[in-house]
Amino acid sequence: MVQEPTILGIETSCDDTAAALVRGRAILSDVVLRQDDLHAAFGGVVPEIAARAHAEKIDLAVLRALSDADLTLDAVDAVAVTAGPGLIGGVLSGVMCAKGIAAARGLPLVGVNHLAGHALTPRLTDAVAFPYLLLLVSGGHCQFLRVDGPTAFVRLGGTIDDAPGEAFDKVARLLGLPQPGGPAVEACARNGAPGIPLPRPLLDRPGCDMSFSGLKTAVLRARDAASARDGGLRMSVRADLCSSFQAAVADILAAKTRAALHAAPGVGAICVAGGVAANGAVRDALRGATALPLIAPPLALCTDNAAMIAYAGGVRLALGLRDGMDLAARPRWPLDGDAAPMLGSGKRGAKA
Repeated sequence: MVQEPTILGIETSCDDTAAALVRGRAILSDVVLRQDDLHAAFGGVVPEIAARAHAEKIDLAVLRALSDADLTLDAVDAVAVTAGPGLIGGVLSGVMCAKGIAAARGLPLVGVNHLAGHALTPRLTDAVAFPYLLLLVSGGHCQFLRVDGPTAFVRLGGTIDDAPGEAFDKVARLLGLPQPGGPAVEACARNGAPGIPLPRPLLDRPGCDMSFSGLKTAVLRARDAASARDGGLRMSVRADLCSSFQAAVADILAAKTRAALHAAPGVGAICVAGGVAANGAVRDALRGATALPLIAPPLALCTDNAAMIAYAGGVRLALGLRDGMDLAARPRWPLDGDAAPMLGSGKRGAKA
């Protein structure tokens, strides 16, 4: 029996420096070096700091991944790397490292769309059959995709402004909670009740598009009203605001999931990926939105990681897709190139 190729994956699209080794669907190692402490004082990711940290740590991540797998570069058959979308300095750090390894060892180089890594994670973890509906929900992205094949993605809708993870981070800052905001808001919400009225934007409109910017602004106004009434923001009110905000996000995602399922007849499962997929309230709401199986990867594979990049790279390699040393780092790279740009995508076009 011929052994499947061993793929070294590298992921540096935002603030996690990651490297992994994957053989087929077997994750041999998965290393993630986080930068939370570097960005905590700034209330969010600073691109220049992230890029420098990636450049300093990427070789250490690769060495640790090899050590954890008890392998050397002699056992690696190809190098897969996130080539976009993402913070361009970070993406460039990963691409240059991957090029160096591929050139030095004479290995195939495979550039991977970061979003394709998330989109194919259900195939890695659960061998989900095509086609399936994917809700990609993270700090930088939120969209519904019908995944018809390893390179075939149809965008059904997405956020027209903030991504949910970005909204979680901003709400955490508004309420004086630490970063990253998603886990902080979820933890605070456990001590509160979702009784503060907040809007559910775009639920009165058909289709799968979403909006989270107005929800964030509503939290700000509710915070200011409570602070003026009580002479400051009480801990109990902060917990209620977190619970109410989280419930609103979950309601929006659940309602739009039902709309996306209507727009994608024939899918056999709904899959969720991205950092916000780790939120328990969101998962519970999605389970209640459909009778189809809900596939949610393990929490470590919801957030950015290199195992998904290695797996997606292996899939592309099997299809005969590889890149040369002219592989470019791309800050914007839509999965569905035929879809119209989302509102708010900016003058340079759609990011994803």
